[in-house]
Amino acid sequence: MTYPELSALSDDLRQRLAAIRLVAFDVDGTLTDGSLARDDLGQETKAFHVHDGLGLKLLMDRRIVVALVTARTSPVVAARAAELGIEELHQGVTDKAVCLREMAERHALSLAQCAFMGDDLPDLPALRAAGLSCAPGNAHPWIAERVQWQTRASGGQGAAREFCDLLLAAGGHLDDLLTPGRGA
Repeated sequence: MTYPELSALSDDLRQRLAAIRLVAFDVDGTLTDGSLARDDLGQETKAFHVHDGLGLKLLMDRRIVVALVTARTSPVVAARAAELGIEELHQGVTDKAVCLREMAERHALSLAQCAFMGDDLPDLPALRAAGLSCAPGNAHPWIAERVQWQTRASGGQGAAREFCDLLLAAGGHLDDLLTPGRGA
């Protein structure tokens, strides 16, 4: 099967996509809409898009490592990672590029095999280090102009799923996902 978005990309970008074996996502503004909400007890709440969660699971099902890398620390994020089976959860990270390099080394991957998706300045070092950089459609303009690919969807509104779908298509996984009796 074909994925029309792939044919519109440069050969270089299609090759980068196909090489990815680890994808790290920022959380606030990427997997969420960036809102920081508190309930009546002062406990932090976050909203995650169910489509994004399925996209992350589909990547993991195809042996692509999924990581969450965030500067903040939140029990809500830990719970979401556990719910999805994400083992690479890194909270309270001050240097996301260092974190990405350490994950690549631990998984015996080159940075060219790693992608990072983020939306604002704390993500820039990791976006620069990754072999493939991506941002949600509503990323800060300074980030949007520096990534290799940007989604149409906004953070927390399916942006991660859009990126996951592109990675799955580039990796040749569409047939097993879309053919009854095969894949998901």
